[in-house]
Amino acid sequence: MSIEVRAATVFEDVATLVGPKNPASQSCFCLSYRIGGAESRALQGPARADRMRELCHQDPAPGIIAYLDGEPVGWAAVHPRRDTSFATNRLIPHVDDQDVWSLWCFRVRPGHRKQGLMHALIEGAVDHARASGAPAIEGYPLDSAGARVNQTMMYTGTRALFESAGFSQAADTGSMLDGFPRVLMRLELR
Repeated sequence: MSIEVRAATVFEDVATLVGPKNPASQSCFCLSYRIGGAESRALQGPARADRMRELCHQDPAPGIIAYLDGEPVGWAAVHPRRDTSFATNRLIPHVDDQDVWSLWCFRVRPGHRKQGLMHALIEGAVDHARASGAPAIEGYPLDSAGARVNQTMMYTGTRALFESAGFSQAADTGSMLDGFPRVLMRLELR
């Protein structure tokens, strides 16, 4: 088993991982925190796919993809916070004025879970942000205190996952997801 993590520049691979099952859907392609609410609501069906296709051709890429023996099996959204809705989110605080990167969404394809891909994705996101010159990287995972979390809400990751990658809690947030508080976890890269 050989896991390789690369920048998400191949739209078809991104679509395999975060494209909606229903092509007319008004959700996913991991755009919710990336674009403003009005634009997100206006983009429906193929327009959402087209917007992500554009992002795959920009530098930096919209995230990273984990490949297992050449097959796309995992996704993580990672990007400069200034270019996301976290820049203006009232519930997620700013720790300081550094131009940090945000890591906010994970997706592992069914059949490939429980194989260490989340750890590979977080490590790949850190490497990608560092290589792009980020001074620090933040995530906003659930703090479930070990309690079972609904699988659909695991897209944020957990505090334990981030801690295992060397992140530390930098702040509490006002955000809750599925009854669990989200915390701001941070890793300095310089």
